[in-house]
Amino acid sequence: MDYVSSKDGTKIGFDRLGEGPPVVLVCGGSVDRSANAPFAQLLAEGFTVFNYDRRGRGPSGDTPPYAVEREIEDLEAVIVAAGGSACVCGFSSGAALVLEAAAAGLPMDKAALWEPPYIMDPSQRPPADTAKTFRELVSEGRRGDAVEFFMVQVVRMPAEFATQAKSQPWWGATEALAHTLAYDATIMGDYSLPVDRATQVKTPTLVLTGGASFPFMHETADELVRVLPDGEARRIEGQTHDVSPDALAPVLKEFFAA
Repeated sequence: MDYVSSKDGTKIGFDRLGEGPPVVLVCGGSVDRSANAPFAQLLAEGFTVFNYDRRGRGPSGDTPPYAVEREIEDLEAVIVAAGGSACVCGFSSGAALVLEAAAAGLPMDKAALWEPPYIMDPSQRPPADTAKTFRELVSEGRRGDAVEFFMVQVVRMPAEFATQAKSQPWWGATEALAHTLAYDATIMGDYSLPVDRATQVKTPTLVLTGGASFPFMHETADELVRVLPDGEARRIEGQTHDVSPDALAPVLKEFFAA
C-alpha cells in the first residue's frame, strides 16, 4: 500500500501493480478499491496500475466537508504519483467522477467510462434529495437503511433483493461504506447528463456499456458520445452493469495501448 496527500491534506491509499504506461482505476458507489482488484490484476500484464481508495474508503482519509472538488483533487494526486499523466478508467458513478475530473482539465491521456449512470428520462431518476437522505440516515446510525435506499431507490432493485442481501457475507462491508453513498449522489447531482461539462472534455474518451445491461445505459452512452468532443461508444455483448473483468480488460488494454 502506497499513499499520496491530496491538496487538503487527506491521505489517499492505493495499490500499485505491474509495469508499463500508467492506468488509474476509479471505483463506483457502495464499493472500495477491492471491487477493481480483478481488473487491476489483468491490466497489470501490460500497464502500471494505480488502484486507489476514494476518500472515506479503506485506508484513505476523509477530511470534511465533502465536495466533488476534493475528490477531483484526490484523483489528481494519484495521477501525479503515476508520473503526471495517465489513462483513467471509472466505473459507474466513478465514471461520472472521471468525467468531472476530465472536464476540470486533469491530465489524462485517455478516459474509459464504464456505464456512467446518467438517466435521460426525468421520471426515472432518483429523488432529488437523495444525497441528503443518505446523510440523514447515516447520521441517525441507520447505515443498513441507507444501503437499502440505495439499492431500491437508486439502483432500482426489487425490495425483496435488498431484504435478502442483508443476510449475505458482504452486507457488513457495504454498510461500512454507507457514508460514501452521499458522496456518489453528490457527484451524480440530479442524474441528468452534464452536457455543459461533457463538452469541455478534451480527453479521448471511450464510453462502454454491457449488452445485457439496463437499456437506459445505452441511451445515455449514445447521448454522451454525441456531446463529447472526442468520444466513442462500445458495447460489450453479454455483460451487465456488474461487468466481468475477463470481458472488459481486453477492451481497456486495446484502447489504452492504441
